[in-house]
This record gives sequence, C-alpha cells and structure tokens, in this order.
Amino acid sequence: MYEVVGVRFKKAGKIYYFDPGELKVDNGEYVIVETVRGVEFGKVVIGSKKVEEDDIVLPLKKVIRIANVKDKLSVEENRQATKKAYEICVEKIAYHKLEMKLVDVEYTFDRNKVIFYFTADGRIDFRELVKDLASIFRTRIELRQIGVRDEAKLLGGIGPCGRMLCCSTFLGDFEPVSIKMAKDQSLSLNPTKISGLCGRLMCCLKYENDEYESAKEELPDVGESINTPNGKGRVVGLNLLERILQVELSDRERVVEYTLDEIMHEGAISIQATDQ
Repeated sequence: MYEVVGVRFKKAGKIYYFDPGELKVDNGEYVIVETVRGVEFGKVVIGSKKVEEDDIVLPLKKVIRIANVKDKLSVEENRQATKKAYEICVEKIAYHKLEMKLVDVEYTFDRNKVIFYFTADGRIDFRELVKDLASIFRTRIELRQIGVRDEAKLLGGIGPCGRMLCCSTFLGDFEPVSIKMAKDQSLSLNPTKISGLCGRLMCCLKYENDEYESAKEELPDVGESINTPNGKGRVVGLNLLERILQVELSDRERVVEYTLDEIMHEGAISIQATDQ
C-alpha cells in the first residue's frame, strides 16, 4: 500500500497522485509538486489515503511543499503574463499566415516553459513561429495541437441544458460516446439535438447508459411475444428506466401496461419468446 494525495492542476483536469512524504496535506490545500514538466502548482482534491500498487504509476513524484502566499502570487503573475503571450502569439500566427486557431496559453509554475494550445484541420509547419516566440519569451516553447472537445473544455460555455459544460466544470477525462447510446435511450438522432458545443456527441449520453443497458437485459424486446397475467401478448413499447412494458394482448383490442414485477409474478409465466 502507498500513501498518496490527489492533485489537480486545472479546474476540471485529470487527478494525479503524488507522495506527500512527511507532509500533512489536507484536502483543499494548494501544493508545489514535482512533475515531468517541472515544478508545478496544484490543488489537493483527494486527501491523504492508501492505495494499491496497481492503482498508481510508479515511481511517485513528491509533494515539495504546501504553497505559501509567495507561490500564489507567482501563479497570479503567470496568469497575467499569459494574456500578453496570447496577444503576441496571435499576431505571429497572422504574420506567418498559418491556418491555426490559438485557444489558450499556459506558463509552467517555474516559467521554464510556455505552452500554446491550438486547433487546426491538419498538420501545421510552425517551426518559424516557434523560433519567433522563443526569441521573444527567452524560454522553452511548446505548441500543442488539441481537438474540439479539448477546446470546449478549455474555453467553457453553457450547454443545451442551460448548465455550464460538464467537461469544463467537473469531468476529468473524456469517455467514449457513441450514437448507439442515443438509440438505446430513444433520443432523437438529429445531430443538433444530441451534440454539444464542440460539435461532438454530448458527454452526458454516457451518464445513464449503464442503467439503460441493464434494463435492456432484463426486459424483452419490442415485438417479442410474452405471457402476461391476462394471457399472451406482444410487446409494443418499453419504458426502460421504470421497467414498464406496453403489451398488446392477443385479442388485439387493447394495450395494457405491466411492470416487470407483474410479468414475473407467480401469477404469470416468466418472460418467454414464442412464435409470432
């Protein structure tokens, strides 16, 4: 077992585990940690806890210290500096006539690197741009191409539901979302109805997907013949979340709703597929 703390570097970024060492680090505190990018400033979102070796990537980096007032002032200065860096980079992109869109700029805590995030339709030859930026900022330059989902996460916004985007407020990772999830939930397949601001399928399609898949395994398919307390019938509709079936009875004169419990009740034979 290893003692770790979980640290985030951005509001809805990934959580990384670090070794607190002898430090007593509480949830909500800001810390200075050693990362592969260098020394960084982050917020503890998971207090000290024990985890199995399989849950972490060894060797663990150390928490150097709990952030002080000077560290927080440095972070704020870096934020202000990124605004100027953004303007300069936009000017240089226009000067070199590059087909790319600058999304965000980030200084590492120790200012040994400036990272420029951009989107583009294809590969961009930005070697001359990097040379110009390096001569201006006198530090290491990294240009990182990101996708449209990452762009939405960085910029934020309000989704079709009227709430702030999930990706920019609490989602640490993007999970795969498929059109099958929308079909399983009987949603409109109109792209404007099931797409987010990024133009991709909405992340929230994933939230209830496991429940829908579980319900589909328990319930018969539409069109399947089953036995009910009122005789044989054919399933013509399903309410997956409430486990309710709409069944057209064999006399074809009425459609009756049954809960899954009623169908499985001892008064009715278990769900069976029969010849239609």
